[in-house]
Amino acid sequence: MADEYGQAPSIARVYDYLLGGKDNCAVDREIGDRFKIDLPGSVAIAHTNRGALVRAVRTLARAGIRQFVDLGSGLPTADNVHQVAQRHQPGAAVVYVDTDPTVLAHGRALLAENAFTTVVQGDVRTPDAIRHHPETERLIDFGQPVGIILSAVLHHLDDDENPAEAVRYWSDRIAPGSYVFISHFRCGHNEETEAAQAELIGAFGRGRWRTDAEILALFRGLDLQEPGIVPAVQWRPDPTEESRVPTVWERLIAAGLARKAQGVSV
Repeated sequence: MADEYGQAPSIARVYDYLLGGKDNCAVDREIGDRFKIDLPGSVAIAHTNRGALVRAVRTLARAGIRQFVDLGSGLPTADNVHQVAQRHQPGAAVVYVDTDPTVLAHGRALLAENAFTTVVQGDVRTPDAIRHHPETERLIDFGQPVGIILSAVLHHLDDDENPAEAVRYWSDRIAPGSYVFISHFRCGHNEETEAAQAELIGAFGRGRWRTDAEILALFRGLDLQEPGIVPAVQWRPDPTEESRVPTVWERLIAAGLARKAQGVSV
């Protein structure tokens, strides 16, 4: 699918549109509107996922993590990883990674004056190129604890692209005391799940929802932290947030945080 100018829809730009951003094209809005009209709860999925990401970064920064690699980062929006991290750890280093040229252009413009933050072009399926990118090596010391962020990206990989291996690459190379945060579309065994997955595959030609057990398996070799694999809206909610039962839509994206052994739990 492409518009009259040959512009293909972008996962990052569709997500930006669902979050209320303006860095998107007509072809992205067409896909986003399909989600909004046919799957009206999909906007809530985007917002609850973003909220869990912000809380995870804040949790790690407060625990002393001073460097982050955000894989499949998407377009800049409110409360970006570097803003949250540097609010609690001034000088925290953040490497944003994405394949989308729009993300790279907007990110580099936004971060031009932030010496501790950079954006690199990279694909989660080729982690070695990310790890050894000059900008990554400039900012990240893998001999020290690091936070690896995989927010709403692994469900865009099919099984034959081995998302577990992409996670294992990082867990094998990060220092003890490091953390891995993952959010992932979650099988609900209901019509909403099936419809949402069909829309994703129809729009981008790829993607797979996974069960809680399959999401848990992505953390193999790491120590899963409380509260485990839960709907993103229930992942360490702020004390001021009203406790409630997630909607059927909010249950469709789960989040979890795991630590590499020998560090301090948070």
